[in-house]
Amino acid sequence: MMTAKIILNPYSGRWKGLQKRPEIENTMKSIGMDFDLVMTDAPNHGTELAYQAAIDGFSPIISAGGDGSVSEVMNGIVTAAQETQTEPTPIGILPLGTANDLMVNLGLPTDIMGAAKVIAASHTRKIDLGQVLAWDTSGKNQKKRYFDNNSAIGLEPNITLIQQRISWLRGTIRYLVATLIGVAKNPQWNMHLQWDGGEYSGPATLVTVGNNPLTGGVFYMAPHANPFDGILDCVYGYIPSRLQILRVLPKTMKSGTGNYVEHPSIHEIKVSWLKIHTDHPTPLHADGEIQFEATQDIEYHILPDYLPVLMYETSNQR
Repeated sequence: MMTAKIILNPYSGRWKGLQKRPEIENTMKSIGMDFDLVMTDAPNHGTELAYQAAIDGFSPIISAGGDGSVSEVMNGIVTAAQETQTEPTPIGILPLGTANDLMVNLGLPTDIMGAAKVIAASHTRKIDLGQVLAWDTSGKNQKKRYFDNNSAIGLEPNITLIQQRISWLRGTIRYLVATLIGVAKNPQWNMHLQWDGGEYSGPATLVTVGNNPLTGGVFYMAPHANPFDGILDCVYGYIPSRLQILRVLPKTMKSGTGNYVEHPSIHEIKVSWLKIHTDHPTPLHADGEIQFEATQDIEYHILPDYLPVLMYETSNQR
């Protein structure tokens, strides 16, 4: 049996990660798992630790943290696999975040013991991943990032930037206040979008690219996204007035009928690749983490059926 590497983000859930370290260690011992636990100490440290763990042959690599932590660890695993041209190391998740979007999207337990039992069962299923390439405004410096949940430009990452700067509020209320501030600022762009099967040129308020439907705990920005279908769900649209945006906003929280994609100004497309140019800079996020505060050229691609995730064994695997 191989040794697992657990990468713990002590800051997850406002330092709850650090408090939960003894519980994690005791739980993993109780299920008979041989593991080595390390802690992150800075943003993107999880990517470095996961990369090295994959190179060193640890398996599985387990992220103990929130969605941002999972995304960092996944990026380290995928980067190592791409560089060595090998299969990615399986990833396990011990959810310590506020929303735990990926766990909810995949139908996995959001408690430590429940998640540990899933990891101990050693069943993997491959999910699709998204890849985003973006350039800074000089056009010279490119950044590549993989995402398991979603990525966006326009209004959505603008709101993310605002909520990061609101230090006096916590939890859902902070996202709500940030959203109202973001809508009040009402940023708009002219964009050129090109994808396999079509293109669009014109005004746009947002472009969101989903591998999974749920993001931020309550928002279904790509409500029909499916991490097993080999395709990305892209939603773009232009809503000119603040009042119209506020009317549409509650519909982003509906998972089924009544979601905002039904609005006549919102368009939903299935893509394997997407290229975007904006007339002036926009921020960009991937899995809720800001990758660029200002970019104008972005490319999205799908990595179908790629990342092995420790999850329930199912009868409908592709």
